[in-house]
Amino acid sequence: MLSESENMGEDNPVPKNRIPLANNSVAWSPCMIGENLTHGHDCSIGAMAHIGRNVTMGDKCRIQGGAYIADDCSLGNSVFIGPNATLLNDKYPPSGDSKYWSPVKIEDNAVIGGGATVIAGCIVGIDAVLGAGSVLTRDVPAGEVWAGNPAKFMMSRKQYDSKRGNS
Repeated sequence: MLSESENMGEDNPVPKNRIPLANNSVAWSPCMIGENLTHGHDCSIGAMAHIGRNVTMGDKCRIQGGAYIADDCSLGNSVFIGPNATLLNDKYPPSGDSKYWSPVKIEDNAVIGGGATVIAGCIVGIDAVLGAGSVLTRDVPAGEVWAGNPAKFMMSRKQYDSKRGNS
């Protein structure tokens, strides 16, 4: 588990819970970061997040607090993972053997809403969105918004962005 960074003082005005990472990235304590994390520039990992071993993250990823990302999962550039979202890697737990794992892949600019669960082996395509609280059991094509349990197609990303005022 990562601990607090250096104490604040006159020479070091860094908040105690801010953990600087390489490439202008940051994690917020307490959180768990597994061995061999590879991350890009300007990433943020929230407090209480669990990042497994051998996870890869592109540039500008945002992992909110309480998120769980299993070993070997991969995130593209500008991916947003909402609070308490879960990315799994084992279809038949507990297998106890990584050769049976099927890690999740989240592609560039995708959004995973808070509290969503992505079942092992799923791919969330470029610019796709998975709604909060959803359970994803199959791949989401690029540019689509899915939600529900099990998640199903709701609208295009273009429609979603229009509703958000981002046309």
